[in-house]
Amino acid sequence: MASVEGLKGRWDYVDGENFDNYMKEIGVGMATRMLAKGLKPSIVISENGGKWTVQSESTLKNVSYEFTPSVEFNETTPDGREVKSTINFEGDKWVHTSVDKSGKKSVVTRYIDDKGQQMIDMECGSVKARRWYKRAE
Repeated sequence: MASVEGLKGRWDYVDGENFDNYMKEIGVGMATRMLAKGLKPSIVISENGGKWTVQSESTLKNVSYEFTPSVEFNETTPDGREVKSTINFEGDKWVHTSVDKSGKKSVVTRYIDDKGQQMIDMECGSVKARRWYKRAE
């Protein structure tokens, strides 16, 4: 069985669906959404002594955050919103729950699918989106 340990490493963007609608639902402005549409980011996930780091690298911006599983932390999203986040490891899934200042909640779930790709399912309100990444060569 896969585990969240399998998410460690470098991942390259493959494709996505409904991402623009998801960004709109979480409150990302139109100009930022237009820029984000053209990006094909790489993600690097690492862990050291129980503290995990996620780095997202693109031609526009590099962002990163650190967390300890199950411990709430303050996060600044790539578009600059301040949220309170908690990441829990649930079996082979990584569940990232964020709540913004207005109380809007989003849930992002990462896992490895049966093709070995990293799947990222995103949900806010009634809007669902997905992005997927392949392990970098």
